[in-house]
Formats: sequence, structure tokens, C-alpha cells
Amino acid sequence: MRADVAGLSFRGRTASIGFARGPFVRISASQNSVRVAGEPEDEVLALREAIESASEQIAELAAAAGGEAAQILEFQVALLEDEDFIDPIFATIGEGAAADKAWASALDEQIADYNAASDEYLQARSADLADLRDRVLRILRGGEKHAPKIAGGAVVCAEDLPPSRFLEIDWSPGGGLALLRGSPTSHVAMLARARGIPMVVQLGALPDAATALLDGESATLELDPGAEQITLFERRREAHRKSRASARAILRRPAATWRGERIRLLINIQRVEDLDHADAQYADGIGLMRTEFLLSAPGGMPDEETQYRAYDEVLRWADKKPVTIRTFDAGGDKPVAGFTPEGEANPFLGLRGLRLCLARPDLFKVQLRALARAAVRGNLKVMFPMVTVPAELEAARALFAEAVADLQAQGIATMLPELGIMVEVPAAAMAIGDFKASFFSIGSNDLAQYVLACDRSNGALGTLMDPLHPAVLELIVRTAEHGRRSGAPVSLCGDMASEPRCVPQLLYCGLRELSVNAPSLAQIKQTIDRLSRGGSGG
Repeated sequence: MRADVAGLSFRGRTASIGFARGPFVRISASQNSVRVAGEPEDEVLALREAIESASEQIAELAAAAGGEAAQILEFQVALLEDEDFIDPIFATIGEGAAADKAWASALDEQIADYNAASDEYLQARSADLADLRDRVLRILRGGEKHAPKIAGGAVVCAEDLPPSRFLEIDWSPGGGLALLRGSPTSHVAMLARARGIPMVVQLGALPDAATALLDGESATLELDPGAEQITLFERRREAHRKSRASARAILRRPAATWRGERIRLLINIQRVEDLDHADAQYADGIGLMRTEFLLSAPGGMPDEETQYRAYDEVLRWADKKPVTIRTFDAGGDKPVAGFTPEGEANPFLGLRGLRLCLARPDLFKVQLRALARAAVRGNLKVMFPMVTVPAELEAARALFAEAVADLQAQGIATMLPELGIMVEVPAAAMAIGDFKASFFSIGSNDLAQYVLACDRSNGALGTLMDPLHPAVLELIVRTAEHGRRSGAPVSLCGDMASEPRCVPQLLYCGLRELSVNAPSLAQIKQTIDRLSRGGSGG
């Protein structure tokens, strides 16, 4: 143990609450192994095999992860299949360049272009490119089929970590993630929260160490801790464990209330397997079922029967509880080969969500038919994402009605469910009274991103990306007040609902329905219970 490291403490920003104590393991992106190049034809073959192996690895990760993680990985798969990008690399090898050097040079050039882009979406994609570069180089230079294994329970340190690398690590024994850069709103942070992995970001430069204590509650990292530090850490961890146990006990109590009004707590799911979480049974229903996981399955776009079976399974689980299913929210940071357009200058402001589905009615109508069939199986509500103007809602409603009529003409049991919209475009929130929707669901992640003009995955903008900014809260209040006047239910299903610090403000804004990640359900109900007993709640 180095004397100049022992006991040092570093503070960052919390991305996922929890505690981890274990060996300190640093992941480096460097590729220092030496590789002997062969003849051009051998080098071409080596790179082709490495690309094929990398594609298989990413496809396996996508299939296992599902949900939004799979959509993120689609970007890497699409690049590996892009002949316009790959062919010039093979041409360079044909001229005598080594496979690994030609590959690294081409990717480094792309990464530099993305980093230099004025568009923050493209800047964020540079990390995915770096991950892809290193994956192929690892295979070329070391012949490894997978990244080196990391000891269970380790505190993993990296400058940043792409989703694919996170998904390769076995987190079942525990452990934590300490990033020098990173963002609390990044995709990796979402994955860490979903899996209950403590994560602290923006820690700055860190020295090497043997062991570490990671406190996701206070956003601290202690290196090579002494006996006293370990004792205090374990006390904090035990207090956190008791708090969570108390919160789980609250789940079994009657519904949450605040100021005499019932607060409905629903859950968000990314795939059917999320319903296996032990706390899911205590939810008042499903406030958001994302359907993008269906787009990552092998074989391309899912057919009607595949979709129907997934929706039917969730409705059967819910019994009479409400289930809100969101239509495909592809585009933006979730590209889908064969569905989303390529080469958009700014995908976040491009053809995404309902805009994309209306532009592809052939694919959209397949989903609407499956949903219409599932509607007879339970308490189904359907909402459309990325809605800007009422005409989009009405166009989707007309397509849905047409799908129902077609099914009925075939003698198939069907019905038109309640239709609502995601309120995530500021224009929709400002003109909320113009929408003839049965219900509204506020997508606080995108709403805050668009209101504040901040890419939520960009760690450098962390201090600006504040969901409690008065401008964001004003639009939430506006939407909630419209719901009270019109009688249309209003919920919030973004990350704000799962953050205890945001809950008091959301209640003050007039919201009485929150949809949270299943692992956060107990803590949010406990937060509301404390607010109710404490009066003001802050």
C-alpha cells in the first residue's frame, strides 16, 4: 500500500445509489500488445474474422440486455455492416497496411470527427466508436473472444464506460463503478440504476490503489482505506440497508397518500422480464412499457404475432391493473437498422418517435394491430412518444381506428384502447389544451433536455441538466393543471419520478401519479410516507 494513496477520499456525482467495498480495478482502453502482420490477404481475412466476432459479441449482449441497452448497441452493429466505411479499410490493407493499424487509424479519424462536431449527440457517439475500435483491436491483437474478466465485487474504475463494456461485466457478486468523467444521465447510469449497481461519476484523476470504498449515497470514493474509514463506511452501508428494508415493509401497507389524496405508484418496464422484480407486484400498474426491445430481436422487425404475445403476457400479469404501452420510440439515441433514417445531422431533433412511425405506416400499423388485439385482454392504454402537434395524435388515432376496423372485418376480437401522449416536447406542454388525449404522461428526461438545450448524456453539462429547473417545473405544472381541469389523468414516467429529491416538487406541481423503475418503488413510497407524516416535506 502506498502511503501517499492510503485513506485518500474523492468526491464526484451520484449516478446510482448503493455501496461497494472491494478491490480497485482500473479498466484501460489502451491496446499495447504487439501483433506481427502477415500478407495482405491474411490481414484482410484477420480483420473480417475480427469484425464478425465483434458483431456476434455485440449481438449476444443486445439479445441478453434487451430494452434501451439493445438499441444503443445497434449503432455499433450498423457501423460494422456499413460497407462505405469498412471497404476503404480493406483497401488500405490491400496496399500493405497491417489490419490492426488500418482499423485503428480509420476509427481514430471517425472519433476525432465526432469529438469535433458541434452537435452533442455526435460527440456522445465517440465513446461508442472508441468501444468498437478497442473491441476489434482486442480480438485482432490478443485473440480474446471477450474482455478480460473482472473479479466479483470489484470497484471498477474507468475514464468512461460504454454500455457494451458494462454489460460484459458480471455484476451478480456486487461491485461498483467509479468514473473519472461520465454523467448521471448517461445510458450506463440508467443500466447501473436498473441493476442496483452503485455508481459515482466525474471523480477526476484518480491514482492507482489496491482496495476502495464506493459510497453512491454521498458520491465519495475512498482508496486504500484504513480501519476507521472501513468502520464508518460499514455503518453507513448498514443504515442504508435498514432504510431499504423499512421501505420494502412500507410497500405492503395501503396506498401512498399525501394531503389526503392517494398517490398512485406505477412501474416502468423495458421488457417483460422486468416484471420478475420482487417489488413489481406492489405497483398500482404499469405506467410505461417500452416496446423498443422488440426491435432488437433477431430477424429484423417483429411481426404482429410476436408483438401480440409480448403485450398479452404483460396484460395477463397485470390482471385488472392498468397497463400503459408506449408505441415504438425509435430514433434519436436509439437507431434501428431498416427503420430509422441514416445520416441525420441531429437525430434528437429529427425523425423519431411518433414522427417516424407516421412516416412508416406499413411498420406502424403492424404494432397497432397487435395492440388492438391485446386491448381485449386487460386494462390497456396506449401512448405515443415525441408528439409535437395535435395533428400527429389525430393521424395516429385514424391509423389505429383503421387497424381495428380491418381486424373486426376479419372476425378477430379487438378494440380501440384509450389513447394518450407523452409530454416531452416543450411545444406540446405549452399547448397542452389543444390535444384531445385521454391521458398524458410527462417524459421528464426529454422534456428537461429540450427545455434546457442540454444533451442528458453529456457529463460536461451535468450542472446545467437540472430537472428541477423552474422552466421545467413550470411546464409540469401547466400539464398537471390541464389534467385537473379536463379530468384527464396526468402521470410522470421519467427519471425524476425515481429520484427522492424530486418527489416533493412533483407533488407540489400537482402530480398524483408517478411511474418509477421497480427497484425504486419502495424508496419512493417511503419518501411520500415521510412527506405525509412530516407535513411540508421540503
